Amino acid sequence: MGVAEVQEDRIAEARSDERPVPLNVTHRPDTWLDATVTRRRYLVLSLNAVTIALLLFAMISLMSTGGMILAEWVMLIAYGITLPWLSIGLWNSLIGFALDRKYRLDAAEHVTPALGRISGHEPIRTKTAIIMPLRNEDPSDSLRRFADVQRALGKTRWGAQFEFHVLSDSDHVDIILREEAAFAKWRTSAPDVTIEYRRRDDNSGYKAGNVAEFLERCGDRYDFFIPLDADSVMGAETVLRLVRVMQTSPEIGILQSLVTGLPSKTFFTRAFQFGMRHGMRSYTLGSAWWQADCGPNWGHNAIMRAAAFREHCMLPVLPGSGPLSGHILSHDQLEAALMRRAGYEVRVLAEESESHEENPPSLADFIRRELRWCNGNMQYLRMLGQPGLLPVSRIQLYLAIQMYLAAPAWIVFILVGAGLAAVPKQFEGISVTGGLALFAVLMTLNLMPKLMGLGQILAEAARAEAYGGRKRVVVSGAAEILVSMLMAPIVAFGLTIFLIGLVFGKRVGWDAQQRSRARLHWSEAVRVLWPQTMAGLALAVWLAAFAPWALLFAAPMLLSFCFAIPIAVLSTTPALSQWSIRRGLFDIPEDRREKVPLLEQDLQADAA
Repeated sequence: MGVAEVQEDRIAEARSDERPVPLNVTHRPDTWLDATVTRRRYLVLSLNAVTIALLLFAMISLMSTGGMILAEWVMLIAYGITLPWLSIGLWNSLIGFALDRKYRLDAAEHVTPALGRISGHEPIRTKTAIIMPLRNEDPSDSLRRFADVQRALGKTRWGAQFEFHVLSDSDHVDIILREEAAFAKWRTSAPDVTIEYRRRDDNSGYKAGNVAEFLERCGDRYDFFIPLDADSVMGAETVLRLVRVMQTSPEIGILQSLVTGLPSKTFFTRAFQFGMRHGMRSYTLGSAWWQADCGPNWGHNAIMRAAAFREHCMLPVLPGSGPLSGHILSHDQLEAALMRRAGYEVRVLAEESESHEENPPSLADFIRRELRWCNGNMQYLRMLGQPGLLPVSRIQLYLAIQMYLAAPAWIVFILVGAGLAAVPKQFEGISVTGGLALFAVLMTLNLMPKLMGLGQILAEAARAEAYGGRKRVVVSGAAEILVSMLMAPIVAFGLTIFLIGLVFGKRVGWDAQQRSRARLHWSEAVRVLWPQTMAGLALAVWLAAFAPWALLFAAPMLLSFCFAIPIAVLSTTPALSQWSIRRGLFDIPEDRREKVPLLEQDLQADAA
């Protein structure tokens, strides 16, 4: 360590002698920042309002030729439901791209100024618990990743400031025994580290209840806690950075890191996480620009202020007996809203770091996860009127609901339109050119987050090289868009069926997710995706009989529905998966790194 670094370290130590005291953040001395964020929010609100109005006007103009019947009004309402999600994706990603080009490596600090308060050499004087709630997960993988986090932190000078807790809600005997064996092995390998295992007898409150029990039992031992999912992992540098920011920023209650996918083996997962990574990058940066102190919480790979979370973020049990009652399944964004209501900021580290997760290994597993999140987000309908929530927090809850209404709304729009296609001369006055133009605009809006994320990579040679060069980025980006367009209708139809069932009392529970499998078998694909197949065949027969001219326009969706089962199975076949790996298709930087374990790299700033 050089002289300058030693001096910087000593200054940081002197400054941190006083332990941070939480502030009442409703008092904001920086009035300029308040005014700036307010202007940003009004600008984003105006841009979205104008965009939605123009798109709605375009569709009304297209459909109103010769008057509108009831079915067309249903189509228009369904179309209108899709627009807020499309519009917010457009403007968040455009803003994020512009910020990235203007501020480059300082873009994240621009939207979260607290990141600029640390040098990276400050001593860690606070105590942090890193926790992993489990529910019938594969303990060999999850606890191996958790142990990697512990070992990486142990190689820094601050390892003693962290303790580790496995919070099990498992109720399968074989899994419990494997958990205990894996934990014992880990505990033996780290005798001087505090590593604790606790298993509840039930899953009351789901994951949020598991975390709440931990905080009630021993939360007062810690300044902060970091929840990890069974499929997530964090590097030591990222963990230490989050802690340092929280130490110097007592106004922040939650600091969420941007989460990216880990290298994977199946074609489906490789394609999914490639698109997700680029879609999230510009979108998150742009949203952080105007959300500011009302940022997101995704429930894991984030650091929470323990006392504030325990006091203010315990979730209510919704009264009643319907599918939107009881314990809340999607806890994360509601916790962010409650933390902000208490006067603490919720911020996001809107840049990629060593914060990762595994993604679903197949289309069937992805749909199952979406259904659980859909059920949980629909419960937010009962929380929108919660007293004391800030306007931006209510908007975030609404967007979380709207995200799962948009795709089914498209299905309703298309199916009602297909029904009208059988009515003689119903669409005679509609401009084909105008319809195609509007469709192109809507598709562009839908793809804008991914396009802007890819643009960020292509704009910088060094970034593109991490993915194998610009040519590979373009090829992988185009291939991922085609794959996602093929699979999106399948997912949307699954959500539509689920939401119909939700109206009639159907709901999902909380059990283990399938996080690793070699491939999806035909029998399981048939069991999950037969409704899409039958709907596709029925729609094809209907259009062939009553509106054969519409088959050309419906071809992409018909292909997706009719071949949903083989699409799901083939996207996990070892041959296709290995081919994509050999070709570097959908490669992410972690795929291309030299074979050095991610979490065991030397940490120059924190090596003992």
